[in-house]
Amino acid sequence: MNLLVVEDNESVCTMLEMFFMKEGYKGTFVHDGQSGFEAFNKGEWDLIILDWMLPAMDGVTLCRKIRDISSVPIIMLTAKDSESDQVLGLEMGADDYVTKPFSPLTLMARIKAVSRRFQSDTTEKDHHFTTSHFFKISKEAREVYFKDELLSNLTPKEFDLLYYFITHPKQVFSREQLLDKVWGYQFYGDERTVDVHIKRLRKKIGSADQPFIHTVWGVGYKFDESTDTYEK
Repeated sequence: MNLLVVEDNESVCTMLEMFFMKEGYKGTFVHDGQSGFEAFNKGEWDLIILDWMLPAMDGVTLCRKIRDISSVPIIMLTAKDSESDQVLGLEMGADDYVTKPFSPLTLMARIKAVSRRFQSDTTEKDHHFTTSHFFKISKEAREVYFKDELLSNLTPKEFDLLYYFITHPKQVFSREQLLDKVWGYQFYGDERTVDVHIKRLRKKIGSADQPFIHTVWGVGYKFDESTDTYEK
């Protein structure tokens, strides 16, 4: 796995480099946001780890710039533990975050979990597509079409969330259930993570008149392509 780490704390980089070597990962380390963006544009990366506080360009800005042009998985490292800061990172396109100080084993688990969700089976020749009224989606190819037009701007987690909804139409899921089924591991944040991803996903696939993902107040969310009116 080829990882880009943008982190200005050299002791953290040294620690991560040791753990990456044990896992057989290749890590490239840069120490400011501008250099991070330049490195991103020059390489092919399986996953990117960004520190929140960086010189030259902060991690949130860098995350947004990368997400504008790529769906590569992004994990943010942050010493900020307030809910609003964590939500901001997710809204800018991060797939996960780890709060400092952190255990390297925790970060390794997050890397593996996020990358598993992103990887496609490149040996699969005949991809199975699940179809609905408006959508066609393939888990193997990690492709989704809306009205026969490819949606290329979904993040890995947005794709996973949409796939789960499309394959379970009109079923109501709580936030806890979605964290368990879509994130697939013990999430150390709060349920607002689900809300943030659904908010972003709605903007990309629906409209105010037809959001597709509907809020069921007091319970959670459901995917429904009908034109019935729900709270959005």
